[in-house]
Order: sequence, then structure tokens, then C-alpha cells
Amino acid sequence: MENTQNQHSRRSFLKVSSITGGGMMIGFSWLANLIPNEALARTAAADEWIELTGFIKITPDNLIKIFSPNPEFGTNVITSLPMMVAEELEVDWKKVIIEQGDYDTPRFRSQFTGGSQGMRMAWKPLRTAGATARIMLLQAAANQWNVPVTELTASNGVVYYKAGNKSATYGSLANAASKLTAPTNVTLKKTSEFSLIGTPQKNVEGKKIVTGKSMFTLDYKQEGMLIAMAIRPPAFGLKLKSFDAAEALQMPGIKNVFEIQVYKDGYERGAFDTRTFNNLVVVVGNSTWEVMNARKKVVVQWEPIETKKEMVAGFGGKKEEITPAGLESTDNHLKQMHEMQKKSAKVLRKDGDPETAFAKAKKVIERTYSAPFLAHNPMEPISCFAHITEEKAFFVAPIQIPEFMKQSIVANLDIPANKIEMKLARMGGGFGRKAYGHYIIEAGHIAKKMKAPIKLIFTREDDMNNGVYRPSYMVTYRAALDEKNNVTAIHVRGGGIPEGAVHENRFPAGAFENYLAEGWDIPSNITIGAFRAPGSNFIASAEQSFLDELAEALGKDPIDYRIELLKKAKATPVGKNNDYDADRYIAVLELVKEKSGWIKKNNKNAKRGVAAYFCHNSYAAHVIDVSIKNGQPVVENVVSALDCGFVVNPEGAKNMVEGAIVDGVGNALYGGMRFEKGVPMYKNFNQYRMIRLKEAPKKINIHFVQNNIDPTGLGEPPFPPVFAALANALYKATGKRLYNQPFINDLTKG
Repeated sequence: MENTQNQHSRRSFLKVSSITGGGMMIGFSWLANLIPNEALARTAAADEWIELTGFIKITPDNLIKIFSPNPEFGTNVITSLPMMVAEELEVDWKKVIIEQGDYDTPRFRSQFTGGSQGMRMAWKPLRTAGATARIMLLQAAANQWNVPVTELTASNGVVYYKAGNKSATYGSLANAASKLTAPTNVTLKKTSEFSLIGTPQKNVEGKKIVTGKSMFTLDYKQEGMLIAMAIRPPAFGLKLKSFDAAEALQMPGIKNVFEIQVYKDGYERGAFDTRTFNNLVVVVGNSTWEVMNARKKVVVQWEPIETKKEMVAGFGGKKEEITPAGLESTDNHLKQMHEMQKKSAKVLRKDGDPETAFAKAKKVIERTYSAPFLAHNPMEPISCFAHITEEKAFFVAPIQIPEFMKQSIVANLDIPANKIEMKLARMGGGFGRKAYGHYIIEAGHIAKKMKAPIKLIFTREDDMNNGVYRPSYMVTYRAALDEKNNVTAIHVRGGGIPEGAVHENRFPAGAFENYLAEGWDIPSNITIGAFRAPGSNFIASAEQSFLDELAEALGKDPIDYRIELLKKAKATPVGKNNDYDADRYIAVLELVKEKSGWIKKNNKNAKRGVAAYFCHNSYAAHVIDVSIKNGQPVVENVVSALDCGFVVNPEGAKNMVEGAIVDGVGNALYGGMRFEKGVPMYKNFNQYRMIRLKEAPKKINIHFVQNNIDPTGLGEPPFPPVFAALANALYKATGKRLYNQPFINDLTKG
């Protein structure tokens, strides 16, 4: 058994209270960061408790609800996280009701879906919450029957005293249990004792999804609600000068046209406050169609922005951010990046004497890789409902990090923190885009101005052309070889617009005595933000493509060469900051080698490639088989190996990896946003190339390393190595190495 010390008092960790009509309410912090709140200890009616996040609710008729505070955008945390509670609580999963909790940071310091941290951070807190509740229910039964609690057991929501042939449902014990003091030390199950965790469970919201139940912000309606849309500059590098709305205001259904300033002058932005267009023209009316038509009639004048410097509070502390003036273009970006690659850059890590090794090298292999800006393009465009009254500011929003929005709402909308209420709608995709909540502030400004409930809507064009993008990157890898064809040094230099992607302490750092990593960046006024596996999604492609080419130059099998380097890094590691576990890395490579039949198929005629990568605390490896039909690439088969620690819900985990593979193939082959004088050149899916159904892999086989390591990340780790595995496979199929994304451009060149 695993013992866990409950470091929180009854008031600060476990909130138990009688509810009207009897029953038990157990509130807990999803991430063990519950802020003490004396008000929660009072007796409360069920209706009062329904607004809490992260709690267990038990009624006298044995109804059990588990509320999930983490926003849901397709990662299925709304299923997997409550499984942890239910496992230790000992309830019948089929009879548990799971509901999405709403935003409530006064009680919980962390409501966050992103960074592949949900399962990792919740592993012990949630199990502890379930175990604590179970112990209290057992104690209530022991007191009622006057028997030792050690002689009682619990199963499927029922407490049993087998020696006395007695039993009682949780519901019948809940009222008495709610009056007990929460234990400070509970024993958690061993992984071998799990009956629910580790078993495949379907999405608890599956029925709602397929039957079209209202879950998304666009579905939300309120009496008297108005529709709002914004007019933003047509190009990055421009700002609002003036507008004439005379004609638009005469159109049917239009209530008002006005300007808003999203962030106040002098406001110090946080990590998820974007620097996108700050002054907007807003059109408000009765219906979407009326507003869309009126928006076309507003005559707007734009003017160039000035270069701006400001301090931004990020995760690593405050830093100065430059937003330059000018209208930027993709072709000029590429020229700038190539120029930066020719210069020395900021040294991020240096082991040994790489300069001497390169000076003495018999041969140098040098390859440069690039990738364009990428649009997020979640299937659900941005929307936000807002209604601000004297009593409260109510929002319905698809937001990954609601807690980070509070400071922005307070500062820019002049609303006290205790009056903010937010319903967390299900998100139709996100992976970074919906971590940036500028649209919540925009909706708040509009609602305050109109003194009415409003829904702010982005069209697909709005979302694609005024959103946040994955940065554009470039990196050069160099390897020095001696006369015996041994690699004596590795040098990586890279950067991006406006930030780079070199992870200097990741593999193959630690495997070479002479190693140099350098980084640079070029400021830009194009808004960027986190994109699934930020930075890693590009650098993994370059690194793993280069290692493949290096293995070929050395005459070594690509998987065996990676394993050889990892064994070296384990046995005689170079440097002290290597951030990967060589054993876990090797394990996914060996598993994918076995499951793909690599040795049998990997002859000179095989059209398959491999790649592996570590990020967000987890390890992933893919082997991809391709063919070329009618001049177009076809992904025939993908075999994947993942080490994300203990897999809580294999069904959800499998789906996550499948999605990452399809997403990776699509972005690697087709993804890219071009800019001409600040204007995004692709407006909708008829121009911005997304993967089609027929282009998805024909087969995907997924395997997990079986271990008892606590869960780590899975949303992001499978994504980065897809790019390189595909590039390496396409090389086998075409004889052409691919260095620039999207790959389809170089593949179709004559």
C-alpha cells in the first residue's frame, strides 16, 4: 500500500458538510492547493454547493457526483481525472455522474488544462481525496454499528461488516460521515490493486457529443442576448485610426458600433495576455447574420503602429518584449533567419571544446531546417458570452486557463475579483489557442458598454487571421567527424520569429564530449503563442531528421544508433543538466523496434522512418511507413511506443496519440501561414491546407511501456516526433531529404 500524508487541515483540504435533506458533500482541491475558506465549513444547501469546483457529492439515495474543475477541450480529462477519485472512493463507475465544474479560484489555485500536466499533478491529490472520503464513510458505519473500523470493507458504494452480516450504502452514511474530522493520513492503493484505473473507459460526455447537447459557448443563450463581432486591422503592423459607422447603424437589427481598447495603457501583461490588436471596432446587433452584414459597411481607416517595448510577466519572470513597427513578409523573414544563422549567437550550453573539434574535423555534416508560422485552427472558432451587472460579471468561455484571466479581468474591466463568475464551456479544440483569453476581455468591454448580455463571435476568418500562431523557426545542426568517421562534436544553432526553439539540455546533449548550443530570436509584431508541444514540435523534427542522416553517414541502423548514444549518455554523461532519462528513452525505442518489426522490414527497400523524442516529462517513438501514389505521399502504417508513466485510461490515451499522429502528419505535410506586408495570405480552409480524411494514416498501432511510474504527460509528447519520422520515411520513399516544412512543397518540386 502507498501512504500519503495529508498536510492540510479539515478546513483547507477536505470540506465536508451536511446538505439539505441529509447527505454528504466532499470538496477537495484538484491539485492539493485549496485555499482555506471558513465559509465552506458551514452547512449548505445542495444548490449552494453545485457551484463548487472539485468536489464529491453524495446524496441519501446514494447518488454520487464528481465535479471536474479542469477545462475540457478533447483531452478527455473529464473522464480520466475523476477515475482517480472513484478508484480510491470504491464506487461503481457506471453509477457515478461526472460534471464539469465552473471557474472558482477563490477555492482552487489551479484550474488548468495544458502543458500535459493534468494527470501528473492530480495523481496523488485526487486519489487522496477519494481515499479520505472512503475512510470517513467507513468510520461512520463503524460508529453506527459499534465495531472496529478495521473490520469493515467498502465496495461499489456500499460499506460491509461481513462478520455481522451488515451493510449500508454510502448515501445512508453520508450525513453522519460529514460530521467527522477528516483523517490526516490515508493509505492509497498499490497499482496492482486498481480495479478502475488502468482500464479503458469511454468518454463520459460521449453521448452528449453525439446527440448534440449544448456544451459549447456558441450553444449558450440567454434572454435578451445580443451578438457582437469585432473589426480588426487587416494586417499585423497596423492599428485603428478612425471609423465611420453611419451606414452600418442604419441597417436592420444593429444596436451600436463603437471602439474598445482591450488592455489599458500601462497594463503589465501576463504570460497569456496576447499582444494582438488592442483597439477594435465592435458591431453589436440582434443576430449573427445582421451583424456580419453590418460589419462590412463600416468604413475604417488604419495607420502604422510604432515600435513598442514593454515588460511582460512570464513563467520565468519579467522580460522586455519588443513589438517592432513595419509590415512583415514571409520572404523577408526567411532572409533574416538565414542571416542570423551565419552569425554567432547566444551560447545556451557548451561542453568540452567544440571549436577545436570542428577545426580538426576531417568532415563536417551540416544541415539547416526551417518551419513556417502555423495557425491553430481548432474546429470551434473563438466565442465568449458576457453579462456584467452590479451584482456580478458572468462569463461563458472556452478557456484553458481561467485562473490566469482573473487578473486581466480585474485590471482591464474594473471588476472586483469576488464578483467574477465563469462557466467553463467545453472547448472544440484548443492546444494552446484557447489559453489566450483576450476574447474574454473583449466580450467584457462590450457587455459593459451595452449593459446587456452579449455573445462575441469570431468567424473562421477572424480566428485564422487575427489569432495567435506557432512561431516560424530555423535551426542548423553540424557534426564534426574525424578520419575514422567518428563524431567528435555536435553544434546546434537556431532561433525563430519571434522566439527560438533550441532545447539545449535535451538529447543528444550529454552524449557527446564536445557540444555547443546557440540561440537567437527576431522580434515581430505577428502574434504568437503556445502550439501543441511548444518549440518541441519543430526542434524534434530537425534533431531527429539530422540524427537519421548522421546514422546513415556512419553506416548505422537509425534505431540502434540512437540507443547507442543514449547508452553512452547513461554510462558517461557529459554535463550536469541533461533533462531526460536515458533508460526511459531507450525503452520506447526498443518497444517500437519490436512492435514495428523493424529488423525484418528495415532493409534498403523499406519506405519507413523512425523518430523519438522527450518532452513534457514523457517519451514517444514512432515508426511510419509510407508509399508514393500518383506523386502524392500516402501514410500506410504508424507504430507508436509511449512512456507516459502509469496509463490511467488506456482508451483516452490511445485516442490522444492517434490524434497527435494525424495532427502531426497534417502539419508536417501541409501546414503553413504566409504573410505579405503583414497580411495573412490564407483566410479559410479553402486556402489554408489541412489534412483530409483520405490522407490520414491507414493504420495506427499504439503501445505503452508498462511501468509503475506516476503518470506524466500525454497531450503533447506524441506530437513532435511525428514530423521527423515522416520526413525520414519520405526520404526512403523518394531519395530526397526534406529540410523545410511543409514537406509537400519540396516533395512536389521537379
